[in-house]
Amino acid sequence: MKNSAPLVDSASLQQSISLDEKDLAILRLLQENARITVKEIADQIHLSTTPVHERIKRLEAGGVIKQYATLIDGAKVKKGLMVICYVSLNQHSKQSGGQFIKLINDLPDVVECYSISGEFDFMLKIVTEDMNSYYNFHVNKLSQADNISQVQSVFIMGVVKQTHLIV
Repeated sequence: MKNSAPLVDSASLQQSISLDEKDLAILRLLQENARITVKEIADQIHLSTTPVHERIKRLEAGGVIKQYATLIDGAKVKKGLMVICYVSLNQHSKQSGGQFIKLINDLPDVVECYSISGEFDFMLKIVTEDMNSYYNFHVNKLSQADNISQVQSVFIMGVVKQTHLIV
């Protein structure tokens, strides 16, 4: 953001927790298959089920594991258009930024939102049915928000790489 106070409260950012090789192995297996059983994990990392279960609970409680999700092919559920949308705000106060963030959290077509540096303040990932649906979203929802100075949309033509694996 240009000459502004941060919109994300740094106190709300979680501190990292200490992870050993067994924790990382558990995380890798869960990222590959969130439906893997505790017994299957235990067998693969050479621990009994009780310590594996306790480690998973600790990782969940510590916020390392945020949620378990199912990845869906958008085209097969009539959500075949993916758009990256860059947004700049006019004002960069905590209140105006918070209002924008609240709006974004209330829009189901926005599946990801990042506060970014550079020319724009936010990057949105929007998934919708088609170009007409995106036009409706852009004109009747996003552009109606107060405090938006600029919006730039980039349409995804194909996915080259998409992963959720980070460890």
